Amino acid sequence: MKAIALTRYLPISDPDSLMDIEIDKPVPAGHDLLVKIEAIAVNPVDTKVRAPKDKVETTPRVLGWDAAGVVEAVGPDVTLFSPGDHVFYAGSITRPGTNSEFHLVDERIVGVKPKTLDFSNAAALPLTSITAWEALFDRLGVSVEGRDEGKSVLIVGGAGGVGSIGIQLAKKVARLKVIATASRPESAKWATELGADHIVDHFGDVPAQLKAAGFDTVDYVLIFNDTDKHFPAAAEVIAPQGTICSIVENAEPLPVELLKAKSAGFHWEFMFTRSMFGTPDMIEQHKLLTEIARLVDDGVIRTTLGRDLGKIDAINLREAHRLLEEGRSIGKLVMTGF
Repeated sequence: MKAIALTRYLPISDPDSLMDIEIDKPVPAGHDLLVKIEAIAVNPVDTKVRAPKDKVETTPRVLGWDAAGVVEAVGPDVTLFSPGDHVFYAGSITRPGTNSEFHLVDERIVGVKPKTLDFSNAAALPLTSITAWEALFDRLGVSVEGRDEGKSVLIVGGAGGVGSIGIQLAKKVARLKVIATASRPESAKWATELGADHIVDHFGDVPAQLKAAGFDTVDYVLIFNDTDKHFPAAAEVIAPQGTICSIVENAEPLPVELLKAKSAGFHWEFMFTRSMFGTPDMIEQHKLLTEIARLVDDGVIRTTLGRDLGKIDAINLREAHRLLEEGRSIGKLVMTGF
């Protein structure tokens, strides 16, 4: 089968950084689904895993952690899906990725594709939806039933992939007051269309901009971009006993002592935790994606596809990595069909 893979970790400008190859079609076992991939999306985690380093793979490594497709076959322990089902999911970082014609994934982290979306638009949703949902509802503890209606959240990186779905979940499901950061007119417009009540520029003085918008503090902060840069401002604006959650690893020690006087909390969100450790609640991601599909089909939230780059091949995948490394893409980058 066709796949895009690497053997060396090279700059994305190098044609060998991601290569078209042929590999054997895998066979499902246990709880695995064998999925025929119809569309994939690319995320910052793809570029971080591929980033240059002194390491050589003895067998080609396939990356990719977002997909929509059709179940081709199932393992003997599968109970949730059948061949022919249309699915979407983000996979596991500990297994071969979705940049291949066929892919194995545990059924417990897979959802039925939204009926109202084609494969391309569905592929834009899984990883960012899981991340935003877990950050907002599991880590920050915001009520999914809307019991925290009227509370405020600052979303740092509102126009990115996770921010784009995070704005919608915070506004339309949790019913919070949403302040999103965006630095360009086009990204501010995107975030506003998704439901942000206020926009602040993350390159400016965020606390001052919040005060100008009527917020001395906010109840929650979601950091979806550059934790090192934004943590001090987040600590300044978080309300006493409020909570901050970040999805971006820090390069330097974080000054968590800034949170002590406020008894404020800080959480990490990593959407691969459940699949990486095989936690007893892995099936929560199946349930989560099922709910995302319902919200899409009911018209509550919409896809966050920003750009479809065309067919799935090494040239287009390298372009997607390049665009993500520039850090200026809006929404999700998707590719469709082999």
